[in-house]
Amino acid sequence: MQHMLSLFRSCVDDYNMIQAGDRIAAGVSGGKDSLTLLVLLAELKRFYPRPFELEAFSVDMGLGGMDFSPIAALCDQLEVPFRKIDTQIGPVLFEHRQEKNPCSLCAKMRRGALGKAITEAGIHKIALGHHRDDAVETFFMSLIYEGRISCFEPVTYLDRTGVTQIRPMLYISEQAVAHFAARYALPVVHNTCPADKHTKREEIKDLVFELNGRYPGLKDKVFGAMQRYPLSQWEIQR
Repeated sequence: MQHMLSLFRSCVDDYNMIQAGDRIAAGVSGGKDSLTLLVLLAELKRFYPRPFELEAFSVDMGLGGMDFSPIAALCDQLEVPFRKIDTQIGPVLFEHRQEKNPCSLCAKMRRGALGKAITEAGIHKIALGHHRDDAVETFFMSLIYEGRISCFEPVTYLDRTGVTQIRPMLYISEQAVAHFAARYALPVVHNTCPADKHTKREEIKDLVFELNGRYPGLKDKVFGAMQRYPLSQWEIQR
C-alpha cells in the first residue's frame, strides 16, 4: 500500500491534479484498474494536505450479468458514496446498430453518460484508472493506426462540459495494479461485453509485451520520453 501510494501521490503532485476543496468522482468500471484507483484515492484522502471529497460512479451498460453490489459494498467500507448509472449502451451498440467495431463509440457513450451524471451531481473533476502501460499502449496505437505521435493527457480540461479529467495512476504499472488487486482481494466485476479482449488495444498490448521482452525496459523508456520530450501537457509541473 505504501509503495503504491507513493507512486500515486507523486503523479498527483507532479501534475497538480488535486486542489483543496475539490469534489472528485472516481470512474469505477469494476475492473482491477478502476478498483485500485478507488482504494488509493480513498487512502490518499485520509492524509493529503489538500482536503478533497470523493464519490464513486459506475456505468451499467445494460448488457446484463454484471453485479455491482460488491463495488457498492467496497465503497461502503471505504466510506465513499456510490452511484450506479443505468444505461442501454450495450443494446444500442450490439442489437440496434450491430456495430462491428464498437469500442470507440462505446467509450464516447460511456464518457457522455458519466459526464452527465457527475455534472448533475455538481462535480467537475473525475479520476480515471489509466496506468503506465495504458499510456504506452495508447502512444503506440496513435503511431501505428493514426500516424500521430500522441497520447491522452495526465490532466485534461473538457471545455464543453467544464469537467477536468485526471489520471493519477500513470506512474504505476499494470503488473503492480494486478498484484495490488489480488493482495487486497478487490471485488473485480466480470466484463460481459462481447468485444472484451478482442480489440485493437489488445493487439497493441500483445505487441508492446513482445517488444518489451525483446528490448527490456522499452516501456519505461517510451514513458520517460513522453515526459522528457513532452507530448502536449506531459511536462512535469512541479
